[in-house]
Amino acid sequence: MSTNTHRFRAFSATLVVLASLVGASTAQADFKVCNKTQHDAIISIGLLKGKGWASEGWWRIKPRQCKPIVKGPLKARYYYLRAVHVGVEGDWDGNRHFCVAAKNFSIKGRQDCLKRGYGQAGFFEVDTRNRITWVQNISD
Repeated sequence: MSTNTHRFRAFSATLVVLASLVGASTAQADFKVCNKTQHDAIISIGLLKGKGWASEGWWRIKPRQCKPIVKGPLKARYYYLRAVHVGVEGDWDGNRHFCVAAKNFSIKGRQDCLKRGYGQAGFFEVDTRNRITWVQNISD
């Protein structure tokens, strides 16, 4: 074989290895919530979508399990969460208000929730420090 053929094969092998490494790191990049409690929790999130705010929910997370809420590399520094214990008293909330609904929802905007037929609830701020992946724990 010629030297050029060896170089081409070595270059091709390097590209395959790099592509697999990039694919592996991108596949793991997301915003996960881990439920460190003894009870199920339901989660909703407030986030920037395009040029405006949106809220989405609900994801059920069993005790001592994690679930990706935003899949893929994160595009914003701040996300807002609301979590509710299922079957027991207690919420994880905050002073940032977003629209919510009783059943699964995806709502554009965060103003005039009640006028638009939605509820309004407080969410707490999560600062991801501009990382592409984040794990947020909820615990008692």
